[in-house]
Amino acid sequence: MDFLMSGLAACGACVFTNPLEVVKTRMQLQGELRAPGTYQRHYRNVFHAFFTIGKVDGLAALQKGLAPALLYQFLMNGIRLGTYGLAEAGGYLHTAEGTLSPPRSAAAGALAGIMGAYVGSPIYMGMFQALTEIGQKHGLVGLWRGAVGGLPRVIIGSSTQLCTFSSTKDLLSQWEIFPPQSWKVALAAAMLSGIAVVLAMTPFDVASTRLYNQPTDAQGKGLMYRGILDALLQTARTEGILGMYKGIGASYFRLGPHTILSLFFWDQLRSLYYTYTK
Repeated sequence: MDFLMSGLAACGACVFTNPLEVVKTRMQLQGELRAPGTYQRHYRNVFHAFFTIGKVDGLAALQKGLAPALLYQFLMNGIRLGTYGLAEAGGYLHTAEGTLSPPRSAAAGALAGIMGAYVGSPIYMGMFQALTEIGQKHGLVGLWRGAVGGLPRVIIGSSTQLCTFSSTKDLLSQWEIFPPQSWKVALAAAMLSGIAVVLAMTPFDVASTRLYNQPTDAQGKGLMYRGILDALLQTARTEGILGMYKGIGASYFRLGPHTILSLFFWDQLRSLYYTYTK
């Protein structure tokens, strides 16, 4: 049930935030390895990107990739949040005195993120026909192309997100800002977690998007980047430090609400389940 509730919470958030993922991805790929001012900017900002995509490609394009996104969220976050939830319920994240340990929380979040991301990596690359073509061309291993390169992004993002969420919930409960067991505690913690995860993840998110998107040779080797570190260095060297935060507005509008909704739904589903099964 922990894994099922986690997956359903992530899917619920995904329905609302998938258009933001479409916008974010297009903005991150805009002007790839081109110096600022040397290319035409099709998208000036998040809102302009929404308008342009909707006008040129149609409103349905804003929900492009929803089916694989839902499957990916169910697998990735079902495993990630479910594993973290089991660790939390088992008392592994708390000290002997019963207080939350941020290092343990961060480590558990990182490990849970690795597990979820690695299992969900083939779905992140594409769906059904795309998976079949990749499998036929590059073999079973090809389905996990870019998975290892994406792990630093997941480690940073998952540990930041879950540690911030748990620590903030713990502090808010101690300070008694909201009534005990109030849904406002989870909502406030999720909102703060959303800001933290966007600041920590965006450079890795940009690099990961470009790793997955780059062309490959006959052996499936990337033609532009050797790995995530090389992608980060090339981006910073060619596009400047701000290039590593390209699309941060779209990232926040996507990751912020997704973090808030998924963590809030997750917390409330678990609360309801444990209340009515006691």
